[in-house]
Amino acid sequence: MLRPYVFTYRLLPPYLSSMSVVRIALSQFRPNKGEYAENVARIGAVVTQAAQLDPKPDLVVFPETATSGYFVEGGVKELAVTAGTLARDLAAAYEGPAIDVVVGFYERFQNHIHNSALYVTLSKQKPEVRHVHRKVFLPTYGVFDEERFVDRGQEGVRSFETGWGGKAAILICEDAWHSLAATVAALEGAQLIIVPSASPARGLGEPEDEACEGETLPASVVRWERIVRGIAEEHGVFVALANLVGFEGGKGFPGASAVIDPTGRVIARGPLFEEALLTADIDLDSLTTARSDSPLLADLQSALPVLTKSLSGDKQDQKVRFDPVTNGTPTHDARRTAHVDIVTHKPPDPDPLAIDPELTRKWLVSFLKDEVVRRRGFQKGLVGLSGGVDSALTAFLAAEALGRENVIGVRMPYRTSSLESLAHAELVIAKLGIPSVTVDISDAVDGYLKQVGDVGPHRLGNVMARERMIVLFDLSAKHQALPLGTSNKSERLLGYFTWHGDDAPPVNPLGDLFKTQVWALARHVGVPEGIVAKPATADLIKGQTDEGDLGVSYLHADRILYHLIRGEEPVGFPKEEVEIVRKRLDSTHWKRRLPTVAVVSQTAIGEFYLRPVDY
Repeated sequence: MLRPYVFTYRLLPPYLSSMSVVRIALSQFRPNKGEYAENVARIGAVVTQAAQLDPKPDLVVFPETATSGYFVEGGVKELAVTAGTLARDLAAAYEGPAIDVVVGFYERFQNHIHNSALYVTLSKQKPEVRHVHRKVFLPTYGVFDEERFVDRGQEGVRSFETGWGGKAAILICEDAWHSLAATVAALEGAQLIIVPSASPARGLGEPEDEACEGETLPASVVRWERIVRGIAEEHGVFVALANLVGFEGGKGFPGASAVIDPTGRVIARGPLFEEALLTADIDLDSLTTARSDSPLLADLQSALPVLTKSLSGDKQDQKVRFDPVTNGTPTHDARRTAHVDIVTHKPPDPDPLAIDPELTRKWLVSFLKDEVVRRRGFQKGLVGLSGGVDSALTAFLAAEALGRENVIGVRMPYRTSSLESLAHAELVIAKLGIPSVTVDISDAVDGYLKQVGDVGPHRLGNVMARERMIVLFDLSAKHQALPLGTSNKSERLLGYFTWHGDDAPPVNPLGDLFKTQVWALARHVGVPEGIVAKPATADLIKGQTDEGDLGVSYLHADRILYHLIRGEEPVGFPKEEVEIVRKRLDSTHWKRRLPTVAVVSQTAIGEFYLRPVDY
């Protein structure tokens, strides 16, 4: 059962009834990656749940690729079904009265594979397929690679008759980012534009709607709302945006589904990172008022022939005509101003690495819940506690996500380890109340090095780091607990870790946070200040510190890295520090990649045979 989030929006007085009022339900759905049959069964159960609401929704909308998960790469061919097959399977999974349903899925159509959305009326009789929209704009940039796996829809954007008496159109995710697609839908008569989406959350931003004043949303969610609000307001239509939730390969779908009225106002919004069933009542009669008050669509209908003249190619080479200057006195008497004051105000540059710690905490806790338990099937997690802030923060997040009884803190001292580090590790264990294990790695490390000899501090440190991974992965098998990583983004970009050592655990909540962001989040969640404030150290050599090894402070290194990985030249930092960071970044790409394999076939793993880590 999905958690119900019920919102009601009516422009009519409550004592009046209207056949034009339509109840919409948006399902923030978390699919089980690659499990078509299981997902369809759950979709049917959610529709059955929705049909039991009072009043019953006229339409239930599920997100993009709800039957499979989005990032399935080469698995698309295995998961794609025909629209008729999906309609049949949904009908078999649903028990209830007639209801309209929209479901995003990978579709087989005329020997092509598409990212599609099915609009079907389910009832006790044969399901009625009213429309199939095939995604036109396929994002192939950043984290997206759709053009490699699916074909572009060739039917364009169309409106269609629904089971509740109105007209709708569907735009799938990227389609909505191209204003022309929404314009076509509105010109075709759509009263409601349905937008199933699977867009991962990225960045931090402030909401633009007064309904959630004071709440910080991921930047991508803020931008999404700006897009769909613009669609609604410009065209005088309702918009229903249904987003996936859950994490796939570390990329988190945020939910925050929304219903927008024809004035561009958000009238309902779902929660972040949680499955939910969001409902809202919309009154189609209000479209008349909205389009009368702001007749942009009518203007567009009238002006469209003029706007499209140049697209025909007939007059593209003709210059615009205009009348010449006229003789006589000016038609106005504009007096010259002797002096105009030019006032400029430049707001202070925000800190590019500032985070909203509460949103970040919720984001990472949701990630651990989803990735450890739902995706990988573990109930417990292992954290190697070094006494430093990174491992302490990971333990705090894991305790909240998995329950403190399900997080095992592992201390792995070497004979030269700092007593302070051991004490701080114990402080975390005591504060969280988590079970713990202490494994002294001195004999294992010394026994190996005694046989090979000629060891320096660099090799010693690497052997210690890899021995600790041996311990964690062996304890993983013993306790059926997943090792959790503790390396931050600064260390990973600077190559300041042991390959197949510190960065080896399969799940890492901190890997996209710079060190300075780790400090901010650690303070927010309650990591003891003595741990946060002390100099960061790998604790491999007495007196060693990270910043001493690197030759630059994290405060500077993080901001230099911020610019370098965006292709920008850092300004305002000592030249020698910029070069230190640049050299470390450029010389350690190999540490952030899997081993290089010679490609000799057309089925090379990771090149042709593509399956995501959580498939």
